[in-house]
Amino acid sequence: MRTLILLALAGLGAQLVDGSLGMAYGVTSTTLLLALGTNPAAASATVHLAEIGTTLMSGAAHWRFGNVDWKVVTRIGVPGAVGAFLGATVLSRLSTDVAKPVMSLILLGLGVYVMARFAFRGLPKDRLGKPLRRRFLAPLGLLAGFLDATGGGGWGPVGTPALLAGGRMEPRKVIGSIDTSEFLVAVAASLGFLFSLGSQGIDVVWVAAFLLGGLVAAPIAAWLVRLLPPRVLGSAVGGVIVVTNARTLLPNDMLYVALYGLWAAALAYSVRAHLKERKAAGTEPVDERQPVGA
Repeated sequence: MRTLILLALAGLGAQLVDGSLGMAYGVTSTTLLLALGTNPAAASATVHLAEIGTTLMSGAAHWRFGNVDWKVVTRIGVPGAVGAFLGATVLSRLSTDVAKPVMSLILLGLGVYVMARFAFRGLPKDRLGKPLRRRFLAPLGLLAGFLDATGGGGWGPVGTPALLAGGRMEPRKVIGSIDTSEFLVAVAASLGFLFSLGSQGIDVVWVAAFLLGGLVAAPIAAWLVRLLPPRVLGSAVGGVIVVTNARTLLPNDMLYVALYGLWAAALAYSVRAHLKERKAAGTEPVDERQPVGA
C-alpha cells in the first residue's frame, strides 16, 4: 500500500509539473519505476499506459482554458505517434546509452537559450503568431515520439524547448499543444509495447496509481499555466530543461547546485522585469462615479 501511495503522489507531482511546464511526467515517473527495479521496457510501457488517461484529461483542461493550437497538435502529434510506435517496438533491441549524453547536451543548449531569452528579453514579439511549418513540426514530432518511447520520456523535453525557441507561439499555447498532442503519442507507444511485449512486466495496479494522481493534477496545471506571465513561464521551462539534462553531463554535485542557483537568479530577474513592464504599461484607474467629459 505504501508503494501505491508513493506512485500516486509521484503521478500527481509529475503531472502538475508536466501540465504547467510542458515536460517531465515521463522522465519523473520512469525514473521512479527504474529505481524500484522495473526493467526499462516495462517501466516505459507502464508510464505510457497511465499517460493515455492523464494526457486526455490534461488536453481537455488545456482546451477549456484556451491553451491549445489544434493545427500544431495534429501536425506534430501524428508524426509523434508514428515515432512512438516505432520506438516502442524496438526498445528491447535498442541501447540508448550512447545517444543519451548527446541528446542531453543538445537539450541543455536549448534550455540555456530558452531560459536566457525569456529571462532577459521576454517573449519574442517579432515572430509571434507566425505559422509553424509542417516541414518543421513533422520531423520534430517523429524524433520526439521515438525518444519518448525508447527513453521513457522525451516528448515534452524535446518538443517544448524547440517550439519555445522559435518564438512563434505563446509559452502557454506551446505547453497546452504539446500536452494535448501527447495523447496520440501515449496511445501509439502503448500499442507498440503491447504488440511487442504483451502484458509482461506491466502492473495494472501501478498504472492505476499513476493515473489517479495524474488525473487530479491535470486540471490544476492547465489553470495554473494560464495565469503565469509568459516571460516567467518561459524562464521556468528553460530552467527545468537545464537542470534535468545537466544531471547526465555533470558528475560534480557542486556544479549541479550552482546551476540551480543560476536558474533561481534568472527566474527572479524575469519576475522583476515582468513587474516592471506591467507597471510601465499600466494606466491610472478610471473613477466610474465621475461623468464622462467632466
